[in-house]
Amino acid sequence: VTSEQGRLNLRKDNGLVKDVFQAHHMMELRGHVGLGHVRYPTAGSSSCAEAQPLYTNYPYGICVAHNGNLTNTGVLSVEVREKFQRHINTDSDSELLLNIFAEAMASNTKTTPTPTPQSTTSSKTMVDTVFKSIEEVMEKCIGGYAGLYLINGIRPIVFGSRTPTTNQTRSTCIIPSTPAKMAQSSGMLDYAMASESVAIDTLGFQLVRDIKPGEAIFVDYHGNCHARQCHRNASLAPCIFEYVYFARPDSIMDGVSVYESRLMMGEKLAKKIMKNHADHDIDVVIPIPDTSRTSALQAAYILGRPFREGFIKNRYIARTFIMPHQPTRKKSVRLKLNTIKSEFAGRNVLLVDDSVVRGTTATEIIQMAREAGARNVYFASAAPAIRYPNIYGIDIPTREELVAYGREEVAIAEHLGCNWIEFQDCDDLEEAVRSSASPDMPLPHFDTSCFTGKYVTGEVIGDKYFQNLFLNRNESAKSLLRAGGGSSSVNDLRASFVGCESMHNDKSEPEDGQKGCEAI
Repeated sequence: VTSEQGRLNLRKDNGLVKDVFQAHHMMELRGHVGLGHVRYPTAGSSSCAEAQPLYTNYPYGICVAHNGNLTNTGVLSVEVREKFQRHINTDSDSELLLNIFAEAMASNTKTTPTPTPQSTTSSKTMVDTVFKSIEEVMEKCIGGYAGLYLINGIRPIVFGSRTPTTNQTRSTCIIPSTPAKMAQSSGMLDYAMASESVAIDTLGFQLVRDIKPGEAIFVDYHGNCHARQCHRNASLAPCIFEYVYFARPDSIMDGVSVYESRLMMGEKLAKKIMKNHADHDIDVVIPIPDTSRTSALQAAYILGRPFREGFIKNRYIARTFIMPHQPTRKKSVRLKLNTIKSEFAGRNVLLVDDSVVRGTTATEIIQMAREAGARNVYFASAAPAIRYPNIYGIDIPTREELVAYGREEVAIAEHLGCNWIEFQDCDDLEEAVRSSASPDMPLPHFDTSCFTGKYVTGEVIGDKYFQNLFLNRNESAKSLLRAGGGSSSVNDLRASFVGCESMHNDKSEPEDGQKGCEAI
């Protein structure tokens, strides 16, 4: 969505970025401020109605782009519906976040004149109103989340927020590094916020710093940049799974090079293999493309074994982990990868992957290695065994889906079909990331809940939240929603596959019942 002279231009749909945003669409997204978002569903449904940015017209016209999950949506839904008298049209927690902020802005601006794009007042009153509203949002909303809001008519207001106890998703902010420099650069700079530093690099911006937990950034209509700590008890606990899997290796997050942290993961993993399998007969180390390459390269170096590319990836197949349901994930593995048989034939191979979640990819890949002629197949994971659901924005909703649930290493290896498997120790993983941090930005704590079951926002395995999470997000429930068969839970989830405005798509026609979203 972009804003031009008070008019919002929106383009969104299900699908890959390259298909949804073509050249003529970008030409029509005019304006000097905008928000963009890509998403795979970790709450709500896969409907285009839940594609972001989301929009509400009151007050001003506000759009939101949000990553992460709110863990108290039940309480928030009741408050928004009954106290605020606001209609929530989807099951997305992003819509709750939008409406709670909008209601706070409406309440806090009753005595403030409505600003216009031509207004000369970037008043302290409006700045205080924005930050006060953010404080109310952070006070109400529990979970791991980062948000960007655009308030129409006040330039962007773009602000980023991360929960006080975890930053499962993040916003990286390009602003002058001190308030003094902000004041000196008034109206002279463009500002960008992104989930990873690589977006900053490719756009030609200078990376200044990460948004702090509980902090908000407000850029007004005249280009003045304001920053304020909006949560009193904020502490940094980055999600360690970002360093393992989600982030690109050339990203820098919280002062840590993702590439360097993955090198260290590979080193520590190799040392554990040498300790537990001192008489190993590994002939070659082969990574599972693409995320594990860095760790596998360093592991091969420490083990003193050759590093080889044994799998070639089909670049036109998306990541299987983020695909919305199990049959699609399983079918896509062999479409995504093909073996170079000469690297396997007659050899004892060590396959290195970044992590093992459901075991879908690992099982198929191990079988492919054996079919290619491998004599023995060993498997190593740069991450610890994932035994618990993630509730801060990764689609690991139920323990029963996890291959490590109720199994130790020997049973996991038998289930996957490999000779043995080694997982990274959690302490070693934390140290691998921490050792790459800069001295002036130490990282004493991480969110490692999917490995340890300890949730930084206080949830406990087995409580009502996790019971509802299982009912709403297990494979059967998601299949029922996709089929339009109604709800499978007490929360009465609804699949919103209809209700969007039709969109002209010159590539393909939408299927019946799954029309496109708002047209520009």
